[in-house]
Amino acid sequence: MPKRGYVYILASRRNGTLYIGVTSNLERRVWEHRQGLHGGFTRRYAVHRLVYVEEHDDIQRAIVREKQMKKWRRAWKLELIESLNPNWDDLFEQLRG
Repeated sequence: MPKRGYVYILASRRNGTLYIGVTSNLERRVWEHRQGLHGGFTRRYAVHRLVYVEEHDDIQRAIVREKQMKKWRRAWKLELIESLNPNWDDLFEQLRG
């Protein structure tokens, strides 16, 4: 059985810096970003707000989608976020239920 995958977008604030990532464990990965455990881009630019998520049946499909989205123009990414999360709410708490 293939491992599920998630493509996600983190933002520093509404219309701020964006980060697109992929993972098989969304809650853990977003928590790691928020804690600054891996350093790098998200820690440097305080990109911690989960504003968009896509779930895929297969991690490989999620990786393909992440690569596709990373090539998009910024305006397309903003449109995608606002189509499903117009207030740029932080979706992390919904994950933790």
